[in-house]
Amino acid sequence: MQRGRFLTLEGIDGAGKSTHVEWIRDRLAPRTRVVCTREPGGTSLGEKLRELLLHEEMTHDTEALLMFAARREHVEHVIRPALQRGDWVLCDRFTDATYAYQGGGHGVDATRIRQLEAWVHGDCSPDLTLLFDVPTQVSRDRLERTGRPLDKFEREYGAFFERVRAAYLERARAEPARFRIVDSTQPMASVRAAIAFAVDALS
Repeated sequence: MQRGRFLTLEGIDGAGKSTHVEWIRDRLAPRTRVVCTREPGGTSLGEKLRELLLHEEMTHDTEALLMFAARREHVEHVIRPALQRGDWVLCDRFTDATYAYQGGGHGVDATRIRQLEAWVHGDCSPDLTLLFDVPTQVSRDRLERTGRPLDKFEREYGAFFERVRAAYLERARAEPARFRIVDSTQPMASVRAAIAFAVDALS
């Protein structure tokens, strides 16, 4: 059986990536089975760790370790089995987010993140990553308009998001074959046209 495809959506908070998950799923559904999931989370244990990660204060190293603990469960129990069945996996954030948030944003050594990445899922990486990119002020404005309580990452200052965005863009430059940068300031129709072009090319 042919291995399924692994798609991830990335971007700073407020970039709009989560808005498109169901649309991408529905676009793919007529031709393949799609597993939609998210990080941190995706499993019962992962969702419990998500609550800690989004709301409890901890050292940045602890944060990175818990991210990878949740990811190990996610890969072993959801992502890898789905890919082996031939399903497509659509995941809202994956390891690029750790490089961007814990690495770029909070200063965790990238070497440590690479070591954890190799240990936790060295043989399981995305085929395509859609990076939804917006200026940090656009991100902040969108988050404030939601009117909901913000988690601890969303409450960070602008300089934090500048570092996170820069880390994401650096990873996209380093792996142009995997990343597709989507200008998420464009009208919805333009954004979805760019998504469709990238996803259809992978099919």
